Amino acid sequence: MFTARKSRLALAGGVSLVAALTLGGCASSNPLDAPSEDSGSGGGDTIVIGSQAYYSNEIIAEIYSQALEAAGFDVDEQFSIGQRDAYMPDVESGAIDVFPEYTGNLLEYLDKDATATSPEDVYAALKEALPEGLTALDYAEASDQDTYTVLKSFAEENDLTSIGDLSKVTTPVTIGAAPEFEQRPYGPAKAKEVYGVDLGFSATGPTTLESLLAGEIQVADIYSADPAFQTEDIVALEDPENIILASNVVPIVSSDVADEVSDVINAISAKLTAEELVALNVQSTVDQKSASDIAEQWLADNDLS
Repeated sequence: MFTARKSRLALAGGVSLVAALTLGGCASSNPLDAPSEDSGSGGGDTIVIGSQAYYSNEIIAEIYSQALEAAGFDVDEQFSIGQRDAYMPDVESGAIDVFPEYTGNLLEYLDKDATATSPEDVYAALKEALPEGLTALDYAEASDQDTYTVLKSFAEENDLTSIGDLSKVTTPVTIGAAPEFEQRPYGPAKAKEVYGVDLGFSATGPTTLESLLAGEIQVADIYSADPAFQTEDIVALEDPENIILASNVVPIVSSDVADEVSDVINAISAKLTAEELVALNVQSTVDQKSASDIAEQWLADNDLS
């Protein structure tokens, strides 16, 4: 016999109790009511972990999953569900217990009028905006957010460290990004208002990185967790005035299990840096390693397994 796993996501999707018991092999107890004798420190309930259909997010979810299993929890992985509109109803209902999210992006989803931009302010606003029954655990330094990025050679030639330093460049400077970036609250108009930087705009879309590397643009909107920050000679300019919406990795968990899983998952957030998230993404996109193997090695390297 083996422990019946309770996939509340599947139950929420309409899978019958009979089917759930069948999947539990020779288990005879009702998985909705009775804790398993073999369950870990989670008190009997299986911890359902979800992820977006995005390789970087799945790696983080896999790290959570393996760490919780190592701590004695029963885990049910529900990965690659889709994007926010697809999975948030199950997160809010409690069908999914743990989900790696991003502070700024989730705050915008929950409160379109939010004005916070710094990591601390965004996190505080997010905790206020979360629906009842959800808890935000500690956020990580690692983020996946917009950046004003330049070639390292361009930064060295013009003594650039921050976005404001672009105002010292004597030749025309153009930023490339997706078309909608031009109208974003942290787009060229905001850079002009806050930093006094005059920027042309080019709607480079999916070719933004290539355009930067080719010298067709001088600044590019590159997400901070992009593998290119390790594989190419580029650097993100600092944003001391926080015009860019911070979007740090943050575990969103059901309040019912928050106390049980917080020690395990907060320890992960404490060690997940921006550079390490980029490195994890390189292992996925360049080295073609599986999320499971990447997570296992990262946990071992950080003494968390």
